[in-house]
Amino acid sequence: MQPQDDWKARIMAQARADGWWHGGSSVVAAVSGGPDSMALLHLLRSMAEIEPFRIVVAHANHQFRGAESDAEAELVASIAREWGMQLETAELGLPAYIESTGMNPQSASREKRYEFLKQVAAKHSCAYLLTGHHADDQAETVLMRILRGTGISGLAGIPNRRKEEQLELIRPLLRITKCELLEYCKRNGVPYAVDSSNVDRHYFRNTIRLDLMPMLEKYNPKLKASLVRLADMATADDDYMEAQTLQTFYREVTPSGEGFRLERRRFRGLHVALQRRLIKLILNCSSSPVQMPDYQQVEEILTVLAQEHPTVIQLDIGDGWVMRREYEEAYIGPGLPESVNFTYIVNETMNELSIKETGERVRLERLEGSIPHHQANLLQACFDEERLIYPLRIRSRLPGDTMHPYGLNGTKKVQDMFVDAKVPRSRRDKLPLLVDGKGRLLWIPGMRRSSHALVTADTRKTLRITLEHSREN
Repeated sequence: MQPQDDWKARIMAQARADGWWHGGSSVVAAVSGGPDSMALLHLLRSMAEIEPFRIVVAHANHQFRGAESDAEAELVASIAREWGMQLETAELGLPAYIESTGMNPQSASREKRYEFLKQVAAKHSCAYLLTGHHADDQAETVLMRILRGTGISGLAGIPNRRKEEQLELIRPLLRITKCELLEYCKRNGVPYAVDSSNVDRHYFRNTIRLDLMPMLEKYNPKLKASLVRLADMATADDDYMEAQTLQTFYREVTPSGEGFRLERRRFRGLHVALQRRLIKLILNCSSSPVQMPDYQQVEEILTVLAQEHPTVIQLDIGDGWVMRREYEEAYIGPGLPESVNFTYIVNETMNELSIKETGERVRLERLEGSIPHHQANLLQACFDEERLIYPLRIRSRLPGDTMHPYGLNGTKKVQDMFVDAKVPRSRRDKLPLLVDGKGRLLWIPGMRRSSHALVTADTRKTLRITLEHSREN
């Protein structure tokens, strides 16, 4: 190995550490025909001479440049044949696809290209897909994102490796410069094609590479290396923060149907960096996100959660999702129905029932003797069964509901009790109420019980009722 190729040793060592280079492994190499991917293919060939593994060459002809595109396809095919490698090619017909979909050329090209590459990997049972992205690509990507506006995740640039279902995408050359790759091709006689579209300033990336980067290098000749180093540091920071955010999500966020609930004051106790990432993580859980949440959208949600007043507010955050703040609880997810109505009959022999509208379960236990209620458990209540009037009912609230709360003189409106307890309006219709055969309200789980059918020392049979919450409500 020549001294100039010492980066090859680093790549090989990393390949072994990452686990994709070993005897019997199979990889797909995305080869466009340019110097970057041809250098990658030559490197893989030399690695296979040291320790054999299967290399499948995949070339996608985008058909943007007519004869030039066809010549690139023939170059890749001839090299694959010469080097004894399996070859898969596809003509993507991008011009017609773009016209029919209205997508921009870069997004359409990426979508169709990766669709093809994944198909090749699946066909050949390859767990790894290798591309020729290099350090100059990384530097350009970071600079582009800085200009457009980005956070730490954006500064991380192109990832070295990324898992997509059963396929792992790996970029072995991400720390190797374009100049090093061109010199490698020259020394080793590696043929390559030159893409004429690389000088078309219609593309933003080309303008960055041809105009802005050279101008900025007058102030910092090592700008590309600096941007690559920034990406490396941002990647480490981003990985750490993402792990912390995921831990916080499992600790602080409660699934609620297709949405999520969190306690406002606990959320406000988090560092603002975690707050932002947690909101983004929740928004990214949308089953059909239209777009990635932007900074302004996240900040608007944070502002609402920070306000002490008003205590009830709702934001439309797009894609049918809302952020609803009600007192000290916040809900983020699909818009919820305004009301839920249900009624379930409870007879003397029932042991349990499920409330399908809320996903909760009610458990009924009939115990001999006087069994006192555990005051700390507000989701459980005990009654003297012989003083109950059956059939009992478990139902949603009705207009005008009142209760004679235990420990208070007189009755109180359920609506007022909800307001005093700061029960979110969106949840009031979902709270199950226990009433007796005369329609008297006996218990509001999680809040108060009435003074009816109290368990005393003379009680001979105790009915203990427990409401069991589903985590998703």
